[in-house]
Amino acid sequence: MMNWEQLLSLKRQGDAAKRLRIEQDDTRLGFEVDYDRIIFSAPFRSLQDKTQVIPLSKTDFVHTRLTHSMEVSVVGRSLGRMVGKRILEKYPHLEQIHGYQFNDFGAIVAAAALAHDIGNPPFGHSGEKAIGEFFKTGYGKRYKEALTEKEYQDLITFEGNANGFKVLSQTKPGAPGGLRLSYATLGAFTKYPKESLPHKPTDHISDKKYGFFQSEIDLFEDVASELGLLNRSNENDLSWSRHPLAFLVEAADDICYTIIDFEDGINLGLIPEEYALEYMVKLVGNTIDRNKYNALQDTADRVSYLRALAIGTLINESVETFMKYEEEILAGTFSQSIIDKSAYQAQITDIINLSINRIYNSREVVEKEIAGYEILSTLLEARCRALDNNDTHYNKLIQKLLSPADQSDKSLYTNLIQICAEVSTMTDGKALRNYKKIKGLDVK
Repeated sequence: MMNWEQLLSLKRQGDAAKRLRIEQDDTRLGFEVDYDRIIFSAPFRSLQDKTQVIPLSKTDFVHTRLTHSMEVSVVGRSLGRMVGKRILEKYPHLEQIHGYQFNDFGAIVAAAALAHDIGNPPFGHSGEKAIGEFFKTGYGKRYKEALTEKEYQDLITFEGNANGFKVLSQTKPGAPGGLRLSYATLGAFTKYPKESLPHKPTDHISDKKYGFFQSEIDLFEDVASELGLLNRSNENDLSWSRHPLAFLVEAADDICYTIIDFEDGINLGLIPEEYALEYMVKLVGNTIDRNKYNALQDTADRVSYLRALAIGTLINESVETFMKYEEEILAGTFSQSIIDKSAYQAQITDIINLSINRIYNSREVVEKEIAGYEILSTLLEARCRALDNNDTHYNKLIQKLLSPADQSDKSLYTNLIQICAEVSTMTDGKALRNYKKIKGLDVK
């Protein structure tokens, strides 16, 4: 059974002494420092030009990864605070002896939620698939025999969540430990606390994907040990139970992409208003103020009103669900997402299915995902060819364009996973610009 005192650890990479909550300066609380470090980081800023739904969209009201992440963080903060208040009522010693406040829970979830997409490559989830396909069937397939099975799996099932853990924690010159976030935040960030193999060994929600590359195993083992995450590993494969607050980070993301992607689809005209209102009203019908709703003049205002009600409804229900199953969550036996337990699951499923049909499979999205495959494959191949033949003049030029650091003294796996990380940190626009330069299409 996990315990909240350990799970709320303020430890950071490189700490020699234990950080105690009761000794913290409440005007500059450690968990709030995490949020600040993320929001001022270059990888977070790059999310302003990364796809949420519509790649390279010229429509300014459509969400980017940046606006999506900020909204998920706001929802996550509410979830964390509301759950935190209930947890402190249930376990009063956390406040009376250790000094924890309900805002601590909100700050942890808000920071982890703010960073939840920080490792995603350009062009959304199709970007992950493009990287994986490059190593599975493209130029990168040639490295298979030189890598271990798990190293190769990291590449062919490239995972934005694992890359996010790398981005947040990777040591760089002058910055040991990366952003040096608290272990509580790193734990809440990691929705899938396992390595890439075995692939989906069970139906447990924590096994759906993976949360760290082979290059970050040692760090995650330290994080898991400090937090007291339950070890689910077998003899050859590493896996742990989720940090309980990771369920709230996931719920915040689920709530936002379900409702807000739907809103984008409506505003783009991909989903007719009459469809949208019918689906949304099913979700929030009991809370609508009919006079206020009928007074709203245009689609955007009506949808915005319903969106706010829907998010509020799902937040309240998610808190109740979490507390209902809190002991199972601490025991590592709760195996579904919070939203999967929702009383509104049927309505949520209807909305997601409509979004898939009308938004995610729309011609505009599909066309730009195809372009994303070509762009990322070109960038990866150029960088890998430069790695393979780094003494030619052309490849030296490619290295200068795409990666100024010389990595020739590193292992093949370290170089390849770093190349993936470098390409992943590019914005959609930068990836397109570099593609044009490599292809000779932009020589200005």
